[in-house]
Amino acid sequence: MILDLVTKIVPFLILTYIGGNCQDFGYDGDEGPVHWGEKYSQCLGKHQSPIDIETSNVLMKNFPPLKFEHFQHEVHEGLLENNGHTVILKIIRGKRPRIQGGPLKGIYEFSQLHFHWGPNDTLGSENKINHQSFPLEMHVVMHNIAYGPHKAAKIYGGLTVLSFLTSISPNDNKNYDKLEEGLLEVQFVSSNKSIRNFGSLDNLTTVDRKHYFTYEGSLTTPPCSEVVTWIEFVNTVPLSKEQIKAFRSISTTGGRLTHNFRPVQPINDRFVYYNSGISHSKTTITVLYVILVFLLINT
Repeated sequence: MILDLVTKIVPFLILTYIGGNCQDFGYDGDEGPVHWGEKYSQCLGKHQSPIDIETSNVLMKNFPPLKFEHFQHEVHEGLLENNGHTVILKIIRGKRPRIQGGPLKGIYEFSQLHFHWGPNDTLGSENKINHQSFPLEMHVVMHNIAYGPHKAAKIYGGLTVLSFLTSISPNDNKNYDKLEEGLLEVQFVSSNKSIRNFGSLDNLTTVDRKHYFTYEGSLTTPPCSEVVTWIEFVNTVPLSKEQIKAFRSISTTGGRLTHNFRPVQPINDRFVYYNSGISHSKTTITVLYVILVFLLINT
């Protein structure tokens, strides 16, 4: 009984800090991203997210393998919620996925996942690669278990965000059928829908997770805390035009939420790394290797 109660409360604790009680922001006008810093000083920081990853400037690094735990297990019950800024999926029943290795220092556990999209298929993702935007981006937010779900959102290295970009496919991605059905039930702010036997994170993401970029950054919504290790996977998730269009049916307090992405932020003094699996410094050969891998995987 107690374990079951803790399992249900944990995601709500971390969501309270990760934008859960920062409702006075939006993506247009006086509440848009250019004004966030007026209320949330960290949004004016030097290590903000998202960024535009230019492959000609990345550093190659051979990180330890990422270790994924419970990503293959089905989510017995998930809760899909419209919080006015995005749609969030939380795990109510089922094993919580964990990740360690790579650039991460410690073990990180699933908190929630959510999405960012644009008014059309030419833009919508928050992070970009070589100035290229993608129609949809999924963020899997995970907290460092050493700090707990609430403190992790306030401590450097407390969170990691696994970012998965999407690409247009001529066919529907059947792994997203239940999510697409759920979107119809959460079109209004504060609405939610329980979804049983949702599938696994492996189904929603991609199992080819060897190639990725990584950098230190922030939450992309207020309070913009600079506590996030970003892992941006190169391999994209294929979705049809109609599946992506379904996200634009979500409503906010001011009408349809046609877009919810923050513009890219300056990289400043940060480095962006690419997990290569080979030991090389930044050379012309390794830069060409990154570009080639990106093009091959996404064509």
